[in-house]
Amino acid sequence: MWCCHAHKRLIMSVPNTFLEPLQVFVPHANMLGQQGSGFRIAMHALDGGRINIAACSVGGAAYCLDYAWQYTSERQQFGQPIGSFQATQFKLADMATSLEASRAMVRSAAVALDGKSPRATLAAAMAKRFATDACFGVANDALQLLGGYGYLQDHPIERYCRDLRVHSILEGTNEIMRVIIHRQLQRLDYHHLV
Repeated sequence: MWCCHAHKRLIMSVPNTFLEPLQVFVPHANMLGQQGSGFRIAMHALDGGRINIAACSVGGAAYCLDYAWQYTSERQQFGQPIGSFQATQFKLADMATSLEASRAMVRSAAVALDGKSPRATLAAAMAKRFATDACFGVANDALQLLGGYGYLQDHPIERYCRDLRVHSILEGTNEIMRVIIHRQLQRLDYHHLV
């Protein structure tokens, strides 16, 4: 077995290692499923991983929204908190709306997966695609509300921004999610879903 430590700039709190099994024998009694079904099993397992990545994005975005809310309540400009300005209020409202929509899609996908719904793969891909994009947007907006401070390591938003960005790549890129969504819509006969 060969392995090495991965060097990266994102999700620093999670260690990664590459493994390459060389000349590994798995006894027939230890096989998962039938011979030749491994790819299908692995693809099905990705549904849960996609929901997990989407949920991680929701958690990160919730932190960023909370942090930005607190910051804009305390930061003064022209003798008043910047949170009292309408442009800031609109941005915070949009951030909260994106977060809530993402949370709802993640919950819906989790219910579909737990219930073994025929829509589970579709729901997982949709939740992953939407939540990772929307939640990165929330983090990016939080960074914008902090201005130049958002890039400083004194504030955790810069790290959350970097970490949430990689979620649109993990467990299948969001471009691949769009391919999966389209295929699932075809498979499930889209006209019967609306």
